[in-house]
Amino acid sequence: MHMYNKSREAFSMLTSIVVIVLMATVAILILSMSGKLVKETTSQYQREQAMLLANSYTEYAIMAVTANDRNVNCLQTINGTANGYTARVQISYIGTAAEIGNCPATRQLGIVPAGSITPLTIIVDAYIDYKDLDNADLPNITYHRRTIQKI
Repeated sequence: MHMYNKSREAFSMLTSIVVIVLMATVAILILSMSGKLVKETTSQYQREQAMLLANSYTEYAIMAVTANDRNVNCLQTINGTANGYTARVQISYIGTAAEIGNCPATRQLGIVPAGSITPLTIIVDAYIDYKDLDNADLPNITYHRRTIQKI
């Protein structure tokens, strides 16, 4: 009978080791998946923030162009920073020479003939730059939004 108990104890020991190895493997997989999920959530959050900032800067650029006298000063760029994000907005114009005013040729994408009933149109390019929070060694990520707006 003593032989039977010793083999049973050995079998119990092997079963325990196998169960512990399986549980450790499952725990490692769960930790790996949760780490990837956190990284993906962070990336998605940063991209959503960049999209919202691009929308806000685009709306701001449209309002600034409507309030600006292009014959006195041509609004070409708007820059800003907020919470690790850098915004660069470039504004280009399409319209009659009188509507475009003294904007430089680099910001005039098209001149419409005088007397045309085509309204002034602007093209707003919003670039939002940000760093990946999980890997700051990588170059900046840039989100770009282009909007064409009749004024």
